[in-house]
Amino acid sequence: MTILRRLIYSEVLLTVGFVCLVFLGLFFFFDLIDELQWVGKGRGGGYQATHALTYVSLMVPSHIYEVLPIAVLIGTIAVMARLAQSSEFTILRTSGLGPVQALRTLSGLGLFFVLLTFVVGDYLSPWADRQGQLLKARHLQQITVGQTGAWLREKQPDSLRSVNIQSLSPEGDMKGIRIFEFDRQGVLVSFSQATQGTFSQDQEAWLLSDVNRDEFSVSNGQRTELRRHHLDRLVWPSSITQDMVSVALLKPSRMGTIDLFEYIRHLEDNAQTAQRYEIEFWKKVFYPISCLVMVVLALPFAYLHFRSGNIASYVFVGVLIGISFFLLNNVFGYIGNLSQWAPWLAAAAPGIIYSLVSLAAFGWLVLRQ
Repeated sequence: MTILRRLIYSEVLLTVGFVCLVFLGLFFFFDLIDELQWVGKGRGGGYQATHALTYVSLMVPSHIYEVLPIAVLIGTIAVMARLAQSSEFTILRTSGLGPVQALRTLSGLGLFFVLLTFVVGDYLSPWADRQGQLLKARHLQQITVGQTGAWLREKQPDSLRSVNIQSLSPEGDMKGIRIFEFDRQGVLVSFSQATQGTFSQDQEAWLLSDVNRDEFSVSNGQRTELRRHHLDRLVWPSSITQDMVSVALLKPSRMGTIDLFEYIRHLEDNAQTAQRYEIEFWKKVFYPISCLVMVVLALPFAYLHFRSGNIASYVFVGVLIGISFFLLNNVFGYIGNLSQWAPWLAAAAPGIIYSLVSLAAFGWLVLRQ
């Protein structure tokens, strides 16, 4: 079994690595073409071609995380089909390799890819993404999200606050801050607008600069008086930390699992819907397991009898199956969000469906052969 594992594992690892390099080369080329539009821009033309190359290189871990399951599928199918075509797998079967042993052998390899995907997606990719964003911010002057910036909500004992932050500076300072404060009846009681803001060292307050503040006197649910102030500095107590603002400026799929979990708790504590982030959290949990699903999907190809001319057709069909898995994974995420499904079910359903189908195909081929 040791020799068998060494044979299959080395073949699969080399093929998966080659497929990954092909995908990464394509992504790198298209990302670089897209990034060249920013070269020469920024203050004093500060964003140069070397910065674009560095930024695109920092995006590589994210692409590894995205393509690793499909690369595992393509690489494993190619190896299993080649072993079947050359009758090597038939020899292994006649030498005592049973279906359970074959499944256990490939499952061990699948668990390695699961661990690799988790480490890349939860640690390496978020770190590289943040470094890339800071690199662009340093030379293009800011980090923004969309046209309206990041929106956050905060509950206080006697009020409710909605906060809008237009962008972050490379040093982590907030710019274009707007704070809407409502009473328990939902009536606007104050509106503050600050040019810039920083976080206090204890992360329990914001230090706002150049603040224009409007305060409304409310009587019987109606605003009766308006008072306007201009303040050079204002200490604004808040439980919204720098990490929460940074998380709000990143795509949910680019966050780490722990960051997503903490952000979901913040949303729930402030009576905000967290369905989208909960689905993304569970997708982050189940996504590495898709590598194991891909390995199980590839195993039935070892039990097929190939002629020299039809192996490419079977490999192509396997690739289409893998692509359909990822399409279904995204579709279930959107449907689950719209239909208010249980987040774990929306994230896990594609993996469960394809695992059952692949195990059924594997069992049928074993009995048939």
